[in-house]
Parts: sequence; structure tokens; C-alpha cells
Amino acid sequence: MEQYVGSPDSREDGGGGSSTSESEYQHALEVVFDEESGRRRKSSLVSSENPNLAQQAAKKQKTTSCFVHQLLEKTKKSRKGQPAISYNEDQYLDKASDTRDQAVHSRLLTKRQLSEMAIGVRELSKKLGSIRLKLKVKTIFLLTKAHDSDLIGLTRNVTEWLLSKERGTEYIVYVENTLEHNRKFDAKGLVSQDLSCEGRLKYWDNELCKRHPHLFDFAVTLGGDGTLLYASWLFQRIVPPVLSFALGSLGFLTKFDYADYQKTLSTAFEDGITVSLRLRFEATIMRTQTAHEDGKHDLVEELIGDEAENNLTHKPDGSYTILNDIVVDRGPNPTMSSTELFMDEKFMTSILADGVCVATPTGSTAYNLAAGGSLCHPENPVILVTAICAHTLSFRPVILPDTVVLRAGVPYGARTSSWASFDGRERVELHPGDYVTISASRYPFANVMPQGSSSEDWICSISRTLNWNSRQKQKSFKEWEEQDLDEKSKSVEK
Repeated sequence: MEQYVGSPDSREDGGGGSSTSESEYQHALEVVFDEESGRRRKSSLVSSENPNLAQQAAKKQKTTSCFVHQLLEKTKKSRKGQPAISYNEDQYLDKASDTRDQAVHSRLLTKRQLSEMAIGVRELSKKLGSIRLKLKVKTIFLLTKAHDSDLIGLTRNVTEWLLSKERGTEYIVYVENTLEHNRKFDAKGLVSQDLSCEGRLKYWDNELCKRHPHLFDFAVTLGGDGTLLYASWLFQRIVPPVLSFALGSLGFLTKFDYADYQKTLSTAFEDGITVSLRLRFEATIMRTQTAHEDGKHDLVEELIGDEAENNLTHKPDGSYTILNDIVVDRGPNPTMSSTELFMDEKFMTSILADGVCVATPTGSTAYNLAAGGSLCHPENPVILVTAICAHTLSFRPVILPDTVVLRAGVPYGARTSSWASFDGRERVELHPGDYVTISASRYPFANVMPQGSSSEDWICSISRTLNWNSRQKQKSFKEWEEQDLDEKSKSVEK
């Protein structure tokens, strides 16, 4: 049974099947975490953007303009019988513009808060998988491979169609700024042939996506899985719903055929969309602040022991939100890397290998699979840990719950440094004593899915792209008949 989350207008017309209005997720709602004295390392509680954020987070309530959290808060308050809190549009824009500086990192959450957040996202994901969200789309973010000549022409077709008067809605379309002067895209020709497009064709860059992600109501990608990963990378926190057309090689995540783009987009805007919330990780690089020339320092003792109030052992040096995986490997070093792995506040194991891959369920079919890890359905709330060419026969991939905080560090006594990469981007060197924290992000990736069962779709994807469990059918035995037995007995007598 399909349910609709419609706009106030659709309710008045009798067209909506739900009492939830569009403003309940288009406007910012407050997400409140109860205070709890959960144990967290002091170093991890220091923000690289604002050193006082950890102290402020314990005293102030945080808000967000992420539509996922708006729905989460609506569900939470409806259970408690409390009215939802909403803001007017001006307040929404002001608060959203400051999300970069005021965002609470996952590593700042206590164990209970992290668990409640993960459980809330799971419940919402199940609900969103069985309903259709009818969004009020005005501004559309368009992403393609700007260096692919064929895709530039296809992107122009989609842009021209969205900007046409025939749509009935004057959409504002943002394309990458590199297309503004591209001859094949011909932005000036696009505007000159339809003067109504003037002012509605705009351009985005990385900084706009980083600082003002709330500007976009909907995102469309034209390319392969790598293009979708790039969309996740651009929107490090707030992510608009992303609909992807398959124009790449494999297509685990790109579910829609470009040949039907007009019908697909019309249906999405008019009838609503089905959204799958994909778990993302938040990774933070922690740099050692202690001198280790004397060889007396031990990373295990530092990370599981107590930390002095005014003597922090590590300091944050950048955070990244990823959709596929985080890889800590030997980099250009000819020898294997040494990595120490921690789970919450406990030492887990030491790994001597080419590296270690920590993957989301979505990333289970990427580097994790190549390294011998398990295939994992994207709805599983887990963290996959797989060693890359481990120097032991006994190491096996492990699957952990998404409510833990992992730390992968380079021991002080390591012979070489290691390198960390995030979704294959932003390669960073980790020196002895440095580590990376990995936890479930508060901002999942909203992937638009076709109507139907997501489980069936996932099985079809791995069967189509990987030939999963593909082999010739086993032949059946041929039954002996009396005539065959008689002939056999006669041949024996002779």
C-alpha cells in the first residue's frame, strides 16, 4: 500500500494520503540529544573548527536543516505526544548557512546518543522504503562528468527539458561552473533560444555545495557509481535526495535508464519518490601532540588509558563523510604497514598487512569485495573491517555494529608511516602516533530508488554486474528403466 507525504495544497485538494505536510520536512526542525556523561576521549571532543564546541555542545541544543533529521524529529515528537517545532523560511536559511561551523560530529556523541541516532535512522529508512515522498521541488542540482564530451551533450538535453516552459514549474537548475563556457554545452545558446531560462540557469562550485547545501531541493546525476560518490563527497553533511541515471560501467547505485529521463523526472516530481537511506561514515584524522623520539610512548596506552585534563595527546585535523570506504594502507612504502585497531575504548587487534579497509554496506561491493570481504545488503546497520593482504593466515573479515566507534592508528614504533584515503579521495599521510576515528555519520545519503523491493533490486545488481553465483545448472541423473536392466544382464551373461 502506497502512502504519500504531500504538500498542504495536496491535502486541501484531497489528493494526499497523509496528514504530514510538506513544510514538516522543508523547514528546519530541532534535533535534541539528551545530555549523558558517556565516556569519550578528551582529544576526540575537541573540534578543529572551534575548540570550544565540545563544551558548548553539552549545554546547547543543536539544530539542523537536513530533511532526514527533520523527519526523525517529527517521528520522535509524535511518539512523545509533543508538537513539532518549525521555523519560518528566513530563520531556516540563516541557520542552514551556519551548519558548517555549528555541526556536531559523530565522535562527540555518547554511546547512548550514537545508538539512538543509528536506531532512529534505521526506523526512518524502513518507513521511507514503503512510502512515497512528494517533494515540492524548485531548485535542482545537476551533476555529470564534466570531462566526458558525450555526457555534456546529454546534460544539456536534461537542462533544456527542465528549463522549458512546458514543465509548468519554473525550475532553477544548477550545473557545474566548468560548463558555463563549454562550447558543447552552449549555455548562451540555451538561454537565447528561450528567454524565460534567463536567471534560472545557474552554476555551482565546491564551495557553494559546502556552505549552502540547503539551496538544493533535489539532485540529479548523469554518470556511473563514481559520479554518485562525487555527489556524496560534495555534500559532506546535508544531502538532497539524489536520483541517478545509469551512464557508467557497472551501476550498483545508478538505478534509472537515461532513455526514460523525461518520464522518470516527471513521475518523481508529480507522484513522489521512494528513498533509500544509505549509511555513511564520518572519519576524523587525529594528530599526535606528543614527542616520541624517546620511544617510550605507546598508542594503545594513550587511547585506552586516562587523559590528563590539560595534556591532550591528540588533536583533530579534518573530518570527512564517506559513502563507500575508508582505507588505511602502506601508500608508496615498499614494506607492509602496521595498524592498531580499537573498538570504542578497547584495543581490538594489531594488523600487519598492506592495509585495512573499513567499509559501509554500500561499499561492500567495492574495495572491500576485492580484498576478500563479505557482500552486505545496504540496509544492514553494520561496519565491515577487512585486511588487505594480511601477513597472517588467521585474519578474517569482521562485521561490527554501526553503533561502535573505530580507531585505526599507526603505532609509535612503526617502521613507516601509513596513508588514509576517503572514498578514494583526499589521500592523507598518517605519521606514527596518528590515528583515524570512524563512526556512523548523522547524515545518511538519500538515494532515490525505483518502485519495488530493494532486496530484489540488490540481488539483481550483484547478479548482473558481478555474475554472482553464476554457473551451469547441474545435470540430473538419468533413471534406469527395466529395458536397460534387461539389456545389461544379457550382456553380462554373454
